[in-house]
Amino acid sequence: MSLLDEPAIRAALADLDGWELDGDAIVRELRFDGFLDAIAFINRVAPLADAADHHPELTNVYSRVRIVLSTHDAGGVTDKDLALAGQIDAVVDA
Repeated sequence: MSLLDEPAIRAALADLDGWELDGDAIVRELRFDGFLDAIAFINRVAPLADAADHHPELTNVYSRVRIVLSTHDAGGVTDKDLALAGQIDAVVDA
């Protein structure tokens, strides 16, 4: 998996909702109505990540979820991160 340069990442982020470049990762923060809604979201994302064999950092604090995607083997953002971000966006929109 090839590492993407910053212009390519920024161009791809224009097509994703709420994602930002943060160092060598892309990040999205979400707020839900409460703790159980946040955990339900994480439970919907987990099978997608597992199927892609690409596991994001998921942090939950009450009604907030922070998602960090980076391909550690490549040392930054790859197409694999952008693809999973798109799948996560579909879960958010559902």
